[in-house]
Amino acid sequence: MENESLTEKAGMSFDGLLQAISNIHQRTHASATKAVNTALTLRNWLIGVCIHEYELHGEDRAAYGDSLFAKMGERLTEKGVPNCNKSRLYRYRDFYRLYPQIVATLSPQFTSLLPGKIDVPQKVATVEPLSGKLILERLSYSHIELLLEIPAPLKRAFYEIECIKGTWSVRELKRQIASLYFERSGLSWDKEKLSLFANEQALQAEPHHVIREPYVFEFMGIRPSEVLPESDLEAALLEKLQSFLLELGHGFCFEARQKRLLIGGEHFFVDMVFYHRVLNCHVLVDLKVGSFTHEQLGQLNTYVSYYRTNEATPGDQPPVGILLCTDKNQALVEYALAGMDNQLFVSKYQLELPQPEVLQRYLAEQRKSLETL
Repeated sequence: MENESLTEKAGMSFDGLLQAISNIHQRTHASATKAVNTALTLRNWLIGVCIHEYELHGEDRAAYGDSLFAKMGERLTEKGVPNCNKSRLYRYRDFYRLYPQIVATLSPQFTSLLPGKIDVPQKVATVEPLSGKLILERLSYSHIELLLEIPAPLKRAFYEIECIKGTWSVRELKRQIASLYFERSGLSWDKEKLSLFANEQALQAEPHHVIREPYVFEFMGIRPSEVLPESDLEAALLEKLQSFLLELGHGFCFEARQKRLLIGGEHFFVDMVFYHRVLNCHVLVDLKVGSFTHEQLGQLNTYVSYYRTNEATPGDQPPVGILLCTDKNQALVEYALAGMDNQLFVSKYQLELPQPEVLQRYLAEQRKSLETL
């Protein structure tokens, strides 16, 4: 019977009970994640509506001229509204102009936020646009940001459809664009076969991936460290490593965990950032659960270079990066010196920072103890 309770169902085992609860969690978690993402997407679209309407009909718009977006960004930042700098505001406006059909999906709750009667942009469509409902339900705002960067309508429509068909993650959409999938499809005589091939190894979007997107956790007021560790093992190692470095007593001052860097419009995260009061420099620590690769060292060196350019203050020495990589049999440590050619400082750095052998041994011991729990 439909109203029969779980405990009254004949033959339900303990394992069956656990599975039922697991199913409930997964379904409701996915639903909650979808609701959060839809709210974020609508928030940015509605901001775009307001900007578009103000540019057309704002009574004092002439007073701002070319400085409008810069002034908006400054004032909104003062008001504590996140992700509203000049470049983001341009994107929100473009979002509305490229996807005006979302207006048809608005509930009364969101229709009430519109700035009166709006002038919906009229576009000459080269292809039939997707419904606003489909865009909201199947694409996250991070997907949409990537699509906004594609100027050609036909190419953008191609990736919209393929992304929805393949349930691509944001990373996968970016990879497919970079691989010139659209251009390859145009040259291919068997487009269906190419589509199947492209989706065979595609990284698909999952609810737990969506909630980790920077836009989402800032929108929800979640700290990055609460959502970004890739595994329980990585999180546990970072926790122990942080305490270990602080206990060494060689001048480490903890600054940040999962420090977010915005480089060229992309978000990157440094596992831990310290300031070393003896060396007068930042120390960036990146942990990779797995074997060492040169790409990882290149990534860390990018972070170090970013810190040297954007975070250093007068009197600071160049920052140092420490890359820790683990696997079951070894722990490899690489220091990214970031071009420090001051030999006196290099010598001092070698004395003050933990020796690679110490870090190797400690990391191997900790991983072994965690894996046996």
